[in-house]
Amino acid sequence: MAPHPDARSHLSPLPRPSELCRFPATALARMIAERQVSASEVVAAYLDRIDEVNGTVNAIVSLRSRGQILAEAKAADAAQAAGVRPGPLHGLPIAIKDLAQTKGLRTTFGSRIFADFVPEEDSYFVSRMRDAGAIIIGKTNVPEFGFGSQTYNDVFGATRNAFDPRLSSGGSSGGAAVALALHMVPLADGSDLCGSLRNPAGWNNVFGFRTSPGRVAAGPSTELYLSQMSVEGPMARSVADLALLLGVQAGYDPRSPLSLDGDFRSSAEKRKEMPWRIAWLGDLGGHLPMEDGVLDACESALRGAEAGSFRIEPVIPDFDYEGLWEAFVMLRHASSGMSLKIHYDDAQQRELLKPEAIWEIEGGLSLTAPQIYAASTVRSAWYKTVLSLFERYDLLALPTAQVFAFDAELHWPAEIAGRGMDSYHRWMEVTALATMAGCPAIAVPAGFDVSGRSMGIQLIGRPRADAEVLSAAASYEQVCGIKAGA
Repeated sequence: MAPHPDARSHLSPLPRPSELCRFPATALARMIAERQVSASEVVAAYLDRIDEVNGTVNAIVSLRSRGQILAEAKAADAAQAAGVRPGPLHGLPIAIKDLAQTKGLRTTFGSRIFADFVPEEDSYFVSRMRDAGAIIIGKTNVPEFGFGSQTYNDVFGATRNAFDPRLSSGGSSGGAAVALALHMVPLADGSDLCGSLRNPAGWNNVFGFRTSPGRVAAGPSTELYLSQMSVEGPMARSVADLALLLGVQAGYDPRSPLSLDGDFRSSAEKRKEMPWRIAWLGDLGGHLPMEDGVLDACESALRGAEAGSFRIEPVIPDFDYEGLWEAFVMLRHASSGMSLKIHYDDAQQRELLKPEAIWEIEGGLSLTAPQIYAASTVRSAWYKTVLSLFERYDLLALPTAQVFAFDAELHWPAEIAGRGMDSYHRWMEVTALATMAGCPAIAVPAGFDVSGRSMGIQLIGRPRADAEVLSAAASYEQVCGIKAGA
């Protein structure tokens, strides 16, 4: 399916962004560093853009006052004028996903329990972004505690799709993807357990990168070892911009014992000389129900990539995918569900939890140690299967979602292609494969259907091969002539 020629404009009533807001983040950072433009000018342009469009889509929340933000931008300009060497994000306005802590700025996790919570410290990667010169202007909206790939909550309401405000933005990084696609921010952060960086990227025509576990140091947290299925990562309108932000986010932190070393600032400039061999997993031989048009969109995009440096081969690995999903659900119960038990145990707070959160908690409470161990052995077997695939292929490919963006008022689809969904996240099963393998996976745009709904492709790389995945995405971006955003 070719991208619809009018997909960027025939549905959205929103005005086009100003020239400054259309520059890539890499270009803006260079222009500020070379004093071609000031941080104050850049920040003012983005704040004007937020005033223009955020009321329609509700992507940015807890926005600081214009005066506070511009004062910080002015201070950044003064420091540069005084000879302070600008960091890689110097003067760039960024809104942080509302699941990450921001010192002195309200962080709600999309929950009424934390509606007025103001952290006393940053999440570790947020601190790194501040140190690199980013100006934190506010937060981006999320579903409650990140549960569900549809961004709505009882604190701020729903976030709307960048191309059609009647539709869902995806989630849980829905606010980040929409703010990025509509040029309200030059870069965005996100997190991902069950597709939260990948699904909203696909539905809003941007790039989202689920990094390797530990690539971006996690914390602060009371639990440092078990919650390794969830990772932090960047979102951007180009692969070079992804690499810019990841170069800041990534790195070892002794407070996060499973964190890794790594510098990715130049990864997008690397190129692999030999063709990229891609195993196209599709719908796993019919195991995954798909809305009509999803596979067509992805396969059309991959055929376009074959005109360049990509070689595509359909593959269905031999595995018990139902058992893999059951293991994923158990491990999510045991980690994400149990992390909220403290609120479930408080009768007043329990009343403020959405049904999906209670389902996760009660699922965790029902598990036994042998069940959790058995789920981990299934995950281990899947990892070995994926390793064997990488003996023949450089990347695995799947859609970023099993459906196109649906009505923003719908919490989650009850069925796909006539098949019932047995949980609030079963429709996102396609994203669990990379999570369970612990592999880096990047969402790249695949184009639009005739209704103007966008779809993405997951490119899954070898364990810890984040730089290689970025390189592959940069090649795809170039070959397919991707123009991300709205």
